[in-house]
Amino acid sequence: MQKTKYFKRHRMELTLRHPLPAAELPEGFRWLAWDDSLLAMHAEVKFLSFHQETDALIFPSLSSRAGCHDLMHAIRYRVNFCPRATWLIAGPDGCVGTIQGLLDENGFGGIQNLGVVPECRGLGLGRALLLQALAGFISVSVPRAFLEVTATNEPAVRMYRAIGFRSHKTIYRAVKLPHPEAVAVGL
Repeated sequence: MQKTKYFKRHRMELTLRHPLPAAELPEGFRWLAWDDSLLAMHAEVKFLSFHQETDALIFPSLSSRAGCHDLMHAIRYRVNFCPRATWLIAGPDGCVGTIQGLLDENGFGGIQNLGVVPECRGLGLGRALLLQALAGFISVSVPRAFLEVTATNEPAVRMYRAIGFRSHKTIYRAVKLPHPEAVAVGL
């Protein structure tokens, strides 16, 4: 038996006609621009960033390494993949942040899966990733960017608003959750 839970998500948008702040990283961190050899690393950072978060319930592919790899592969091989809006952040102990960009049918930039590993949150890396991806969209003449965020992810919502994103619409995503007894017996 399954229970349905509804998750509130915001679609947020930003017009890219005004200059944005530079994407600055704290000391000890550096940018890794998109390269096909980094696909597996993007997938791993995506997994480490999301597997224990609410978004892994909403998007089950985020809950496993294999799912994150499949998702990253699907993003990379879409015709509208935007390499200039796709970045990793490397730190002293490895990669700690990821973001991907896609273009929609209107030529708008879609931010995909901005993730920072839990132990590096609060350092401004998410903001830097977002600004770097937006600069990538601007470099290929994208006029507008959008993203979706789970409403309960208050730090992310605050960051997006601080950069200038505004809620465009609210979406409710239905998720079938297993019955608690089914989870207890491994069903």
